[in-house]
This record gives sequence, structure tokens and C-alpha cells, in this order.
Amino acid sequence: MTGTVTVIMIFSIPLVAIITDHFQKQTKMKHKMIKDQLELEKLKHQNFLIETEKMRLELEQMVSEDKLEQKKIL
Repeated sequence: MTGTVTVIMIFSIPLVAIITDHFQKQTKMKHKMIKDQLELEKLKHQNFLIETEKMRLELEQMVSEDKLEQKKIL
């Protein structure tokens, strides 16, 4: 009985170390993935702001051109 417990204890220590290392690696990979997703969301937001500003400027330009055409007609 004591021999069996000793063998189990000897083999369980490396198994626990392997499992712990695996979970640590998984956690690090998840952290990196979340960090990359956050950076992607920041870039998407910046892109949205730039596109919105561009569309606003184009709309203003169209409105001003329309006003000029209206003046020419009159």
C-alpha cells in the first residue's frame, strides 16, 4: 500500500506541473488575443470617425455647390 502511494505521489508531481503550465500558456494566449481584439476595435472606431468626417465634408461640399447652382439659376 505504501509503495502504491509513493508511486502515485512521484508521478502526480510532474503531471500537476504539466497541467499548470498548460493553463498558464492558455491564459497568456487568451490575454494576447483579447489585447489584439481591443486594438482592432480601436482601429475600427478610428476608421468610423474618419469616414464619418469625410462624409460630413462631402455633404457640406454638395450643399454649397447646390447653393451656387441655385444662385446661377436665379
